[in-house]
Amino acid sequence: MTARLTKAEFDELLAFLPVFSSPDFCPVQQMHGGRGVDGTMQFPWPEYCPEVERFIQSASKDCWQDYHYSPEAMAEMIADPEQVQSATLDQIRSLLTYCVRGERFCDGHIGHLIEAGHVARILERLKEIMHRQKI
Repeated sequence: MTARLTKAEFDELLAFLPVFSSPDFCPVQQMHGGRGVDGTMQFPWPEYCPEVERFIQSASKDCWQDYHYSPEAMAEMIADPEQVQSATLDQIRSLLTYCVRGERFCDGHIGHLIEAGHVARILERLKEIMHRQKI
């Protein structure tokens, strides 16, 4: 799909694994939106904690993006822990793209994926791939 990834690129993403695996971690600092003082309604949106914002930046890098991914296929794959556990590196790229791009279309998407443990499973698989390829 793309050029070989470096150890630094793996390490940058894997640094988030202990954070997102912690049962006490909450990705959302505060929810915004609702009815304004003038009576207008704003759709709610999350203000993510700094770790989530940094993860989004890291996972958005070109080396992790799959510009031809199928959101429907990745939604199905991410919901099945066994599929994630056996994902290839290219599929991990597609899953990361799904995580990042989903937030553009649905506020709170990545927060939900983190809370549900999906992002930690993706990172666990990425860690396994890194060790198997001896990067």
